[in-house]
Amino acid sequence: MTVTPWDAENLTARYDEVRAHTERLAAPLSPEDQTVQSMPDVSPTKWHRAHVTWFFETFVLAENEQGFAPFQDKYWFLFNSYYEAVGPRYARAQRGVISRPGAHDVGVYRDNVDNRMRDLVTRLDGGTLDKLTSTIELGFHHEQQHQELLLMDIKHVLSLNPLQPAYGGTRSPDSEPDTLGWVDVEGGLVEIGHRGEGFSFDNELPPHQTWLEPFRLADRLVTNGEWLEFMADGGYQRAEHWLSDGWAKVNAEGWRAPFYWDQVDGVWFEHTLHGTWPVNLGLPVSHVSHYEADAFATWAGKRLPTEAEWEHAARSHGPAEVGGNLADTETYHPRAAEAPTGRLRQLYGDCWEWTSSAYLPYPGFHPAAGAIGEYNGKFMSNQIVLRGGCALTPPGHTRASYRNFFPPQSRWALSGVRLADGGVPSGAAR
Repeated sequence: MTVTPWDAENLTARYDEVRAHTERLAAPLSPEDQTVQSMPDVSPTKWHRAHVTWFFETFVLAENEQGFAPFQDKYWFLFNSYYEAVGPRYARAQRGVISRPGAHDVGVYRDNVDNRMRDLVTRLDGGTLDKLTSTIELGFHHEQQHQELLLMDIKHVLSLNPLQPAYGGTRSPDSEPDTLGWVDVEGGLVEIGHRGEGFSFDNELPPHQTWLEPFRLADRLVTNGEWLEFMADGGYQRAEHWLSDGWAKVNAEGWRAPFYWDQVDGVWFEHTLHGTWPVNLGLPVSHVSHYEADAFATWAGKRLPTEAEWEHAARSHGPAEVGGNLADTETYHPRAAEAPTGRLRQLYGDCWEWTSSAYLPYPGFHPAAGAIGEYNGKFMSNQIVLRGGCALTPPGHTRASYRNFFPPQSRWALSGVRLADGGVPSGAAR
């Protein structure tokens, strides 16, 4: 992989590209749409737009801009997400009551910081810019994470509107599941983690070796049609399939289908960013929790892959290039698998894939010093790793070593299921 060295010109061009894309995603939404917070896990669109701006103001401008002063003192309180070292922050679950600044005012804030960032980058000497580049590049990838979250969050917001408004995207034609195939993967001592050039988050480092027994992975994701078979066989009513915490969630919250499914006159419908439609049997099932993914795998007589198995298989049996049904296709929803190839299909895009691995530090991991070190390491508890990307993930923002993570009960994220079989995952106990 060849990586172009950053200089002031291409760094500014990339900055403008990432920032403009966030605004394009927000453009179809009214100011009212951008203010709603439909549950504690969801943030308003305008908050996402402001927070990623706060990131550049806080971690780049504050320490490098001559005569720095924040655009608005209280914005540092309103738009700080979880950085304890930066100072206090507004309660996450109450972001929806921030009616001011409005969506337009957030745009003014973004423009102000953008102009200052461009000015800073073009004025810095080469040595200082080199030192800042890693933080600025982290800001690009941070904003891409929030572009994905912006779409996940507005999907939930619009799902609760009785008018059933659509955001955008294209509907896939009705299809039936094709035959599930399996790809045999050799085991042995393998290297896991980011390697070579190019960006990675700190949680992908350092690369390290781990032992894997031979195993096999399903060549595509589990489909809606297969999930309906699980449901018809009492999948949500049979405790023997479920982890104990998962079974407690099923009963406490009344789960009986994936998150955005609803039954009307005996027909299952699914809410999507492009409207609410009858469930398409051939598309990957999505918006299921880790508990549901694990229960389905148990019901099917299989299991979920470990994250090490997933990454090793992606490198050895995946596509040559990282790509697929990502956000640039503008489907904003999983698509049916392409024809079998003998290799792993739907590996990148469509749905984030649950693994069986707890989100823990790699051997030798050390968070960065200062507030920026709070980015990933502080969340390495009570989370499960997902791999691969989804139909809302920006292109260029996923790779074989990328470690996404959510709590096991999460269902609002665009997550799905790939089955594994065989092998003896190291450290597994069930």
